[in-house]
Order: sequence, then C-alpha cells, then structure tokens
Amino acid sequence: MTFLIRRSTSRVLGAVLALASSLAVAESTALSSGASSETLIVPVIDTVAQSNLQVGDNFRDCEECPAMVVVPAGEFMMGSPPSEPGRESNEVPQHKVTISKPFAAGMYEVTWDDWEYCVKDGGCDGSGPENSGGDQGWGKGKRPVGEISFQDTQDYPRWLTGKTGKQYRLLSEAEWEYVARAGTTTPFNTGEQITSSQANFEGNYTYNGSEKGIFRNKSTPAGSFPPNAFGLYDVHGNLWEWVQDCWHESYVGAPPDGSAWETDDCPERTVRSGSFDNGPVNMRSAARGENIITDRTDGVGFRIGRTLD
Repeated sequence: MTFLIRRSTSRVLGAVLALASSLAVAESTALSSGASSETLIVPVIDTVAQSNLQVGDNFRDCEECPAMVVVPAGEFMMGSPPSEPGRESNEVPQHKVTISKPFAAGMYEVTWDDWEYCVKDGGCDGSGPENSGGDQGWGKGKRPVGEISFQDTQDYPRWLTGKTGKQYRLLSEAEWEYVARAGTTTPFNTGEQITSSQANFEGNYTYNGSEKGIFRNKSTPAGSFPPNAFGLYDVHGNLWEWVQDCWHESYVGAPPDGSAWETDDCPERTVRSGSFDNGPVNMRSAARGENIITDRTDGVGFRIGRTLD
C-alpha cells in the first residue's frame, strides 16, 4: 500500500517549484517540437490518510483518480483593479471573497487519460469529444482533454464521487481565481508579465512590456511548465477551464463566500484560464470568458475540485 508522504507546505512547494524550474529548462526545446513531459507521481492514499489531509498535501483517492492538491482557506480580492492593463467591464466590481475552509483542487487540468478511465468505466460519454474532433492529432495521454461540454464536467465528478465516496465537483469561479492567484495580486501568478516559457499561449502577443515568445498552436502535456505557489499547473493558458457558475456580465450580486453563482436559467457558463491560441491578456487571473453549455471546442477543458471531509 502507498501512503501519503507529508511535509510542511513551504518545503513541499519549495521542492515542487525547484523540480519544475529545472524541468522547464530541459523541456523548452522539447515543447517547441511537441514532445511530451512527465507529470509528478502522486500517491494513492488510504482511508486514514484521507481523514488527515493538510494544506499542501498532494494525493489521489484511487489509481484512476486525478492528482489533487489541498489548498488553504483564506481571503482575496476577486476581479481586477482599475490600474490593470486589459481590464474588462465583466471583471468588476473588485470584491473580497472569503474561502472559509480548505478544499482540494486538481493539480492538473483533467487529462485524456483521466477522461478515458471514466469512459471505459461507463461514467462518461466519450462520443461527444471524439465526434467533435478528439485530440486534433496532437496526442492524448497526459494532454488536457478538450472538446468538453458543460454536461461532461458534471458527469466526470459524479463518476469520481460514486467510485470513491468523496465529494468531487467542478470548481466555482471564485475558487478558480483563488487557486489561480495563489496569494498574488498581480495580473498573473508569475507577476506583472508572463512568457511562453512559463505557460502555453499565443506567444506572438505581448502584455505590459513583455517580449514575444513561442506560439505552439496546440495543447501541451500536463506538468510542462512550473506550478504556482499552491502547486497547481496550467492555470494560465493551455485550455480554458469550465467553472460551475452561470455567466454574469459583472460581479454585482456575486456571493462573497466563494460558492458558485447559479440561476435557474443558465444557457451559458463561465470559463477561465485562457487557451493555447489566446494572447496573454486573456490569461490574466481576473480574465473571464463565457461558453454555451452545449458547445465543444478544442480550446476548452476543465479542472476538478473536491470538498474535504
């Protein structure tokens, strides 16, 4: 049996960041040619460890389950300040959100491997993504699954919940921005700028004085770039990520507790992160997008969340 190995949050993040930094240097050439990267090996934990999860722990609830990271409770300012370049009217008013309890978020965007476990087990309908273009010839495996509808994002956590007895779900929009920022207040968790050596996006576009970079024009495997301070990968770029919230044109009336903002009539849901074919302005931590719930596109996937016991 594999047990959870626990270290202090600072030591865990320090080790992860050091590893990812060294990998990023070695991978820069490989990524430009489309080669795969290796994801971190995350242990499956037993029932005792499940009841003793602490902030900074990385875990999986089963062999087929996605890797998760425990993130801390806290407060943050959601939305963008008036001084942020590229600010949109749907990112206001900037408001304080309180996350009262730790929760778990997917270390990576849900990958093709993750998705196909669910399809093979009968929990997900694989025909939708496949009939809409599948992997576009880029390869599956550890790449994030695209061509995902909002219904797919409900089926996958439902399957995980039935398989593990744990409460898996889609992240709320507030939770998504909270984990993407990871304690930062700058446009990106990398600071005032971001480069194509730090994330997968349309590198011919610049932001706030940044230099031009690489446009790969396809998704990259999970774990190809350094994680943020919470230990999450690809929260900037690669694929847009569905969140649970209905689309709203502003934050007027948004819940202050981090819960999903839903209504009975909800033909469009919110997406976050930006995609491999978007410029950096769309990848800001505050940037938002909308998508019709039945739409499928190669630039939209999702990241999973889990409520802790």
